[in-house]
Amino acid sequence: MSEAILPRRSVLYMPGANERALEKAKTIPADALILDLEDAVAPDAKEEARARVCAAASSGEYGSKEVTIRVNGLDTQWHAADIAAAAAAGPAAVVVPKVSSVADVRAIEAGLEAGRAPDHTKIWAMVETPVAMLHAEEIASSSDRLTVLVMGTNDLAKELHAEHVPGRQPLLTGLGLCLLAARATGKVILDGVYNDIKDPEGFEAECLQGRQMGFDGKTLIHPSQVEPANEVWAPTAEAVEDARALIATFESAIAEGKGVVTHNGRMIENLHVDNARRILAVADAIAARA
Repeated sequence: MSEAILPRRSVLYMPGANERALEKAKTIPADALILDLEDAVAPDAKEEARARVCAAASSGEYGSKEVTIRVNGLDTQWHAADIAAAAAAGPAAVVVPKVSSVADVRAIEAGLEAGRAPDHTKIWAMVETPVAMLHAEEIASSSDRLTVLVMGTNDLAKELHAEHVPGRQPLLTGLGLCLLAARATGKVILDGVYNDIKDPEGFEAECLQGRQMGFDGKTLIHPSQVEPANEVWAPTAEAVEDARALIATFESAIAEGKGVVTHNGRMIENLHVDNARRILAVADAIAARA
C-alpha cells in the first residue's frame, strides 16, 4: 500500500439518520465506520442526518476507528451540500457512490477543496457499474486524495443482470479488474457487502474468498459481521511467526553469501520476504489500533 498501513479489515456502514446507531458505533470493534447519508436515509431526513453525521465525525468520540462519511451521489440534489458539510467536518474520508470516471473524481476533489477540507480527508470511491470496472485504473490514478476503492457489488450485480450466488462467479471479472487497478496504482481496495446477516457460514466463506483474492478488508452491513471479518483478515499467530522466521532465514543466508535460500523446504527470494514484511506490518498496525 502506498499510504501508511491502516487496518481496514471491517468497515461498517451505519445509518446516519439513526442517533442510537451512531452512539452504538462507538463500542463496535470495527476498524472503520461509514456514516451513511445515502441509502440509509430517507429524502425528507437528509438534512437532519447530514448535521448529525458531521457532528459525529468531528466529535473525536470514536477512538481509534477511522470515521468516514458516505455522501449522496454526484447526480443527486443533496451531493453539493453533503460535500460542503463533510469538508467542514473533516472526517478521515468521504465515500462517494457510483464513481465511474476521472471527471467524477475531479468534481469530488474540487468540491472538497472549495469547502476547505483538511488534507487528511481522503476520497473513497465506490466502483459499482460496468463503466467503472472498465475504467478502474484511470479512476484509481486520477487523484492523490483518492486512497481507497470500495466495491459496490449489489449495484454491480444489478447492472449486470447477474444473480448473487456462492463464489460470486458473475462478479469475478469486475472484482479482478478493480483489484488489478488498486494494486497497479498503490490504492487500498475493500470488498463489497454480504447481504444475508443470518448466514454466518456464507459470510465467512466470502470473507475468506475476498482475502485470498487480495482485498484489504470488507464493507459490512451489520455489527455481527465485524468480528468474523476482523478474524479472517488478521494474520494468524502462526503466519506472523513464519514471516519472522522467513525473514531471518533469508537475511542470514544473504549475509553468508548463499545464492539459494530455502525456508521450510521451499525456495524463497525477495518477493517472499516482501510478503512476509507486509504480514508483519499488518499485524503491527492491528496491534497498534487495539
